[in-house]
Amino acid sequence: MNSEHNDPARTGNTAGRPADAPGPATETFVAHRNLLFTVAYEMLGSAADAEDVLQETWLRWAGVDLDAVRDRRAYLVRITTRQALSRLRTLGRRKETYVGTWLPEPLLTAPDVAEDVELAESVSMAMMLVMETLAPNERAVFVLREVFGLDYEEISEAVGRSRDAVRQIAHRARAHVAARRPRGTVSPDETRRALDAFRGAVETGDVQGLLDILAPDVVLLGDGGGIRQAVLRPVVGADKVARLLVAGLGKVSAPALRPAHVNAAPALVVRLGGELDTVMAVRIEDGLITGLYAVRNPQKLSHMRQETPCAAETVTTGERPSSGVRREARPGTTVSVPPGPTEPCRRGSSTPAGR
Repeated sequence: MNSEHNDPARTGNTAGRPADAPGPATETFVAHRNLLFTVAYEMLGSAADAEDVLQETWLRWAGVDLDAVRDRRAYLVRITTRQALSRLRTLGRRKETYVGTWLPEPLLTAPDVAEDVELAESVSMAMMLVMETLAPNERAVFVLREVFGLDYEEISEAVGRSRDAVRQIAHRARAHVAARRPRGTVSPDETRRALDAFRGAVETGDVQGLLDILAPDVVLLGDGGGIRQAVLRPVVGADKVARLLVAGLGKVSAPALRPAHVNAAPALVVRLGGELDTVMAVRIEDGLITGLYAVRNPQKLSHMRQETPCAAETVTTGERPSSGVRREARPGTTVSVPPGPTEPCRRGSSTPAGR
């Protein structure tokens, strides 16, 4: 693992570079890391597994002959997609023995991520749950096509299916998602108003106030993973949900129930004894809360400690994305370094390993 072949600072042509300068493999990986993480996360619904996929992607990328690669971004996406597909099938087996409802792992995101409506919708808890109902290949094709705008040829290479097969999969996945996705676009302000009303009703034990903001057929899902107490099955109906929330969250002091930006949307977090206890995301339609998603499994809350970069593309090295990508990160966006031979990925730094 410590050979020059696997040293990210020495991968590729380093002629004329300072001894401690990152090589072209590192520069390319850093430039596209946020894109790769978002692809893996949207396919898996797990930030921890997405990080593992990026580790595996880097290990394979570090040994590639870059001179033989025509489109480096597409090549990286292909590696990431294939690793994520393999991990997705493993996750499916894990979920079969999971205690209670499995919910996606929440991410603490910057408030301005919501300005990119397409990206914000794609990482929302509601949409992530819709994508959970897709088969692995359908999910991969949907994410690459509908979220990131890759062409069918790129997707075909990434998933190992013919172009015609990819078109059919895309059509099937699009119809499946359209039948289940939230109706209409909800602005952050509308979500915030609903959450403010929800928070005030819970804190004061106002059952009627909750009934006023909850849709009649609202669904509450809880994820404790068998580690923390949570509802094991969906709770359906405004009256049942309201009384359950007042009985449970009503015991929480007001300062402990705080607003946060989770998966590019306003949400609430519950802190007990100064420790993060619950992340509460919502789904809103026609001004009412139709879905409540309470994640309590502590193993899923590690990415709530600091903001996670979440973008369709990040460019910092002068390398431009190919025309298939519809969005780029805003200027100044930081990216995480690629995993070195013996160190894990780090967030919030633009300094390559070895510097």
